Amino acid sequence: MVVRPREERTSGGVAMMLLAVMFFTGIDTSAKWLSIAGLPVLQIVFVRYAGHFLYANLIYLPQEGASAYRSQAPLKQFMRSVFLFGGTVLNFYALKYLPITVTTTIAFAGPIVVTLLAIPILGEKVGVRRIAAVCTGFVGVVVVVQPWGAEFHPAMFFSLGTLLLASMYFVMTRMLAGVETNATQQIWSSGLATLALAPFGLTAWVWPENTLTWMVLLGIGAFGLFGHIWATIAHRWADASILAPLIYSQVFWAALVGVLIFDTWPTVWTLGGGAIIIASGLYIWRREVAKAQQGGSHGRTV
Repeated sequence: MVVRPREERTSGGVAMMLLAVMFFTGIDTSAKWLSIAGLPVLQIVFVRYAGHFLYANLIYLPQEGASAYRSQAPLKQFMRSVFLFGGTVLNFYALKYLPITVTTTIAFAGPIVVTLLAIPILGEKVGVRRIAAVCTGFVGVVVVVQPWGAEFHPAMFFSLGTLLLASMYFVMTRMLAGVETNATQQIWSSGLATLALAPFGLTAWVWPENTLTWMVLLGIGAFGLFGHIWATIAHRWADASILAPLIYSQVFWAALVGVLIFDTWPTVWTLGGGAIIIASGLYIWRREVAKAQQGGSHGRTV
């Protein structure tokens, strides 16, 4: 089992991340479709991870054998897996009640939350201006959630929980960078979730009523596997500060599937709050790029 080192392939990394974001939207779209079709949320989450686990084994076991299951940091890998599938459960519950544009826009605050979590967990130093940008991004989330208005739905708390757990997942992914192979990360994250959710997903099982629903059910795991594979490769090929703003391309895909598949249009509040979140996230990204360039000019490795 060989852990591949980082490579300087920025263009390829950007392309991989854009592809990953498109497939992440495919996960959310499939989950909402299956929920509308009447399948229980826990069954959908179980199939999402069981499919991911099955496909990962079919791809990696012929290449790496049993070594794909051996983790160099099992406790951290376990925590990372728990954060991922916990966030998925909450996200799928949110998608049952909320438009995909709303859940996606709230998720855009993820890079901002990661910035805050990185201070106590990763020991990163954050300046006053970045803290101000984080606070501005939080305002954008409040605009989308609208706790004061008639548009507020309690399911938004599920999305906020997803935001926190997903952010912890990415923090743990940073910790494991250069420690674990792609195969181990895919098999552990999907395998643990499959084991944990099997009793609930199988108990609540409802058989799909038509071929299209079966296709979506079988496809959601593939969306998960390839989305996370390409995201992992992207972060090995390009700096995280370069890849971070690419998550905002999901607003295009979310709006597109919302209109074409679910006949829902983004509201003014969603668009306005999303613009605030994106602006704050891009500011943080720009600061990171400037710091990296400054460090490079002084001969430092960043």
